[in-house]
Amino acid sequence: MFLDPEGIIAAPATVPGTGAISIVRISGAGCLEVVDRVVRFAAGNASSSKGGIIKFGRVFSGEDLLDEVMVAIFRNPHSYTGEDSAEITCHASKYIVEEILRILCENGARMAGPGEFTGRAFLNGKLDLAQAEAVADLISSSGKASHKVAMNQLRGGYSNKLEGLREKLVEIAALMELELDFSEEDVEFADRYQLKALVDDTLEHISSLMESFKAGNALKNGIPVAIAGPVNAGKSTLLNALLGEDRAIVSPVAGTTRDTIEEMVNLGGLPFRFIDTAGIRESSDTIEKMGIERTLHKLSGAEIVLGMLDSSSSEEEIRNGLNGIISHFNPNAQKLVILLNKADKIDPNKKVTINNIIVSEVDNKIISSILSISAKTGEGIDFLIKNLVEIGTGIVSTGEETVVSNLRHYNSLASSYDSLKRVRRGIEARLSPDLLSEDLRQSLWHIGSITGHVSTDEILGNIFSKFCIGK
Repeated sequence: MFLDPEGIIAAPATVPGTGAISIVRISGAGCLEVVDRVVRFAAGNASSSKGGIIKFGRVFSGEDLLDEVMVAIFRNPHSYTGEDSAEITCHASKYIVEEILRILCENGARMAGPGEFTGRAFLNGKLDLAQAEAVADLISSSGKASHKVAMNQLRGGYSNKLEGLREKLVEIAALMELELDFSEEDVEFADRYQLKALVDDTLEHISSLMESFKAGNALKNGIPVAIAGPVNAGKSTLLNALLGEDRAIVSPVAGTTRDTIEEMVNLGGLPFRFIDTAGIRESSDTIEKMGIERTLHKLSGAEIVLGMLDSSSSEEEIRNGLNGIISHFNPNAQKLVILLNKADKIDPNKKVTINNIIVSEVDNKIISSILSISAKTGEGIDFLIKNLVEIGTGIVSTGEETVVSNLRHYNSLASSYDSLKRVRRGIEARLSPDLLSEDLRQSLWHIGSITGHVSTDEILGNIFSKFCIGK
């Protein structure tokens, strides 16, 4: 629906009933005339007003006064959509908002589809596709770091990088096309060494953007932190302590947690996605075995593993629990923090004994830190949070202001990279330009699909269908 640039669209731009006021947005050629048929202004009208002003008026439902409203008027191209548009601010009653929308639609507007306002902004050249997607990321940003990434993308920093890549690819394509045009005269416009150097430079830039996706994805979806360990180690109690609410069921019965529980929380400006897992042990219970399988799957995808041990248990149980955690930990891709829980129940001598067990069983190089905590009393939780923020900052810090946080963009970059690698191999094999040009065009197409230089209805439909209505 959003691909249709014709007609007047209207939708709520805020959630009714959640605050003091709500905003109803309307856009499209002739929308101000529709506003004039719906709102009785104290002076003048919307259709003859200049943009950038706010007018007071009243909306009636039949003969009854529905609400007193303020109407902000925007003239093309100086509006979000690039069209004439208006925003009607009313009281935040669901009934009032629905009535205003009904009356607008009776007078020539229609309800907007998901993302249709942003879709029109894209079609009218106000935003490229990457910037349009950044609007959704900005709305859903849960902390300072993810907000910064989305804002940089919205302001065009990411798009400028991609445009630089496109220019490099176009330069390579132009040189090849020239060679192809003059192939009969055996003219070479760029020696193969120069061409390969240009391709290598472009590959390096694409690779750098691809490498930033790990950090960008963590910022967008939360740094995944798996709380893992044997049964009754206090994993669910820790999750509740970190969230500040009773999210997971806590019980002295072993095997209470039979599935993974995930919750997002912002710590130090960074989004963390904590995953409470089933206790790792051998079990004959079918349901518990399924929970343990899910635990191991989630554990493999975590950036940080909080390996929890019950420090009040026996030395043998501590040793077995530790080995169970280590056997499913990847030191090349994950950070491990060992948590000695129930510290309030043991004496200093037991702490020394446990530390000795850890040193004897595990190479200290793979452990980020060992912390004594009490998930029940809160002892050590503040220090754990500080430790997590330090590790998380290292995970999301790329040294680059431009970070890829969108899976579609990453896949397009990867496809462009693969196509360009084939071009490089062809250059080394001294293939003719006509054999290289198709792969080069594919590389260009994939880069262009990110910003919308090339696009299909399927791509656009998939992107904007994920937007909320009214944006």
